[in-house]
Amino acid sequence: MNKHANKLAGLMLAAALGTAALPIGAVHAADDSRALGEGDISQAVRQLSQLHIMQGYEDGSLALEQPVTRAELAKLLTLTFSLQGADQAQQGFTDVNPQAWYSKYAAEAAAQGIMPANDGRFEPRGTVTKTELVQIVTKALKRDAKSVEYWAESLDPGSGPVTRGETAYLLNMAQRAIPSDKAKITSIRSLNAITLIVTFDAPLTADNEAFTKAKEDFAFTGGLTLTNLPRLKTGSIATYIVPTSVQQLGVQYSLTYRGANAGTFTGNADKLNMTEARQVTNDTFELESLQANGVVDYGYVISAYSTGRGATAFILDENNRANGKTYQIISSGQAREVTITPEGGQPMVAKYVPFTQSTDGRQEPKFRLPEGKTLTPGVTYTVTSDWAQMERPSFVAQSIAPLDIVGAEAVSETSITVTLSEDPGDELFSGRSVELTDAEGHKLTAAYKYSSRKGAVGIFDLAPDSKLVKGTTYTVTPVGEWAGSSQTPLTAN
Repeated sequence: MNKHANKLAGLMLAAALGTAALPIGAVHAADDSRALGEGDISQAVRQLSQLHIMQGYEDGSLALEQPVTRAELAKLLTLTFSLQGADQAQQGFTDVNPQAWYSKYAAEAAAQGIMPANDGRFEPRGTVTKTELVQIVTKALKRDAKSVEYWAESLDPGSGPVTRGETAYLLNMAQRAIPSDKAKITSIRSLNAITLIVTFDAPLTADNEAFTKAKEDFAFTGGLTLTNLPRLKTGSIATYIVPTSVQQLGVQYSLTYRGANAGTFTGNADKLNMTEARQVTNDTFELESLQANGVVDYGYVISAYSTGRGATAFILDENNRANGKTYQIISSGQAREVTITPEGGQPMVAKYVPFTQSTDGRQEPKFRLPEGKTLTPGVTYTVTSDWAQMERPSFVAQSIAPLDIVGAEAVSETSITVTLSEDPGDELFSGRSVELTDAEGHKLTAAYKYSSRKGAVGIFDLAPDSKLVKGTTYTVTPVGEWAGSSQTPLTAN
């Protein structure tokens, strides 16, 4: 679409929308396939106009190819995200007339840390780059930057200032992504035996995403249950990865969300493709899956984890494709179980070890034998599951010497650190406890704090209502045989 076509589109939009006080945006003319089309801009402007967020100049023009100014952007942001209400008392700019039409909007945007104002200057006539616009919208929306960057891919890839049309497009996308406590389900489909893809008409609020609340809101027929909180897919507006208990093939399930009928779906028995099972400790084993084989842990493709995953995070489209490959998604491991059977022996149920599904950049969820059970060296074990299939499901158990506890220190009256002789890797502290015994034989118990490990050191929290006694020396020993017992001393500060 060339510049003349853009101008014509602007005139048509102006006629359709009428006139008002705030200029709106345009699209860069470009041959790049990512460039915005006339229809994209028209739809964005129409939506924002209906919400009284964006309107044309008083003379009816839209200035489609002009850069958006910081003053204009401040107003657009304030109206789009309902930013009114920040404390403006300290927002006095040396380059802003308090009577200017944009003064209060600049104050709001700066007061909330959304638009930077350095050295007391807001620079209302200044422009913004694509990178700056993405950062600003990310802060205003309180969403992950990777999603906003994805939405902005259609903007001109150059380093010049963004236009009003590009601003309109990105703000319209972001406005649709504002969480709502009235969100309703628009579609449901089963992805695999333990995963649903559920799309809403708006993202859920943080309160409605919380597991306790979500368990109340998601009600399934057929005995199906929610096993962890729904997670918003990176790059989507309101599409969630929803973990369930194991579905039964062909069963028609109904879902009620917050008391309203949300639809039906057919149970899916597709199992996730795992590469192999292998021993990790004397009571723990892991199941490996590979992204190279088209299997991805949901932690790499959800908005909540994108920052923590860094460069390894990526975006799946609505068909769960990226870079020409379709991926299976492993949803949350919470409450997952597998069966492990020794050759010639009785099967045992092994339960998922929390927070071990994908840590240290690897996809290797851990499973632990029932308490008190250990793997017998020399015996072949085979792992089976109703939600995963393994290319190499068997391994021969070995005797693996546990790491020793070589140090312990008090962090506070309710927490201690425990240091092992080597970095255990992954989260093999998970689910472990230690016992602290004073000179008179009084005992305290401390459990590992999930995801607190840094190298060989993990944090352990005392049981509720328990406290270390200042000046008292304790002996720290493992509960069970997960670590070597070395009678490690600890003195409470």
